[in-house]
Amino acid sequence: MPQPLETVDRQAKQGLILDFAGVLTADPLAVHRAWCESEGLPPEAWRATLNDNPEGRRLYAALEIGEIGQEEWNRRTAALLGTHVAPDNLMGRAWAAVPPARRMAALARAAKSAGYRLALLSNSFGTDPFNPYERTGIWDLFDVCVISEQVRMAKPDPAIYELTLERLGLPAQACVFVDDHPRNLPPAEALGITTVLATDEAATVAELEALLGVSAALSVQR
Repeated sequence: MPQPLETVDRQAKQGLILDFAGVLTADPLAVHRAWCESEGLPPEAWRATLNDNPEGRRLYAALEIGEIGQEEWNRRTAALLGTHVAPDNLMGRAWAAVPPARRMAALARAAKSAGYRLALLSNSFGTDPFNPYERTGIWDLFDVCVISEQVRMAKPDPAIYELTLERLGLPAQACVFVDDHPRNLPPAEALGITTVLATDEAATVAELEALLGVSAALSVQR
């Protein structure tokens, strides 16, 4: 289980590990529903195809670990969504309107300014032709970027957390990990990493401010 905030020695923390979608971006569900309707699909078609359709789940898992590229995924997933759905830049079309999480980005900048080492740990949804990471404007902020597509493994595989720690050059006990999927937290906790479940952006930022001793508001004002 995550350590209670009052028992954590913030001075011992040196690293912040952030997930991407749902942490450094807003919750994409509303955008995906609107996109589905714009494509003449039921509002839940994107979620259902990627999560409930067995072939859709298999294709997405293959994309995450680089077994297939985004263009192949676009083509094969478009066919699952409907014969009228164009495959061209499918991922980009569905994700283009998802806004960045600006307060979380400000928190990351504040942590960086305070001397924390930053890592991005993301289960990829491809980078070509649509690269979601470039759109947040904070790619260069990270000391380490561990993208599942590039390392051929994905959360919650314990090995990807171990690789992130190795690249950061920090022990698990010195790091905080933030993710919006509960299933991705236990492997990090087992290694000794302090975990934070991202829910509401403002609440998550406030929790990290208390945990790390930094202020996102000061970063926003700069």
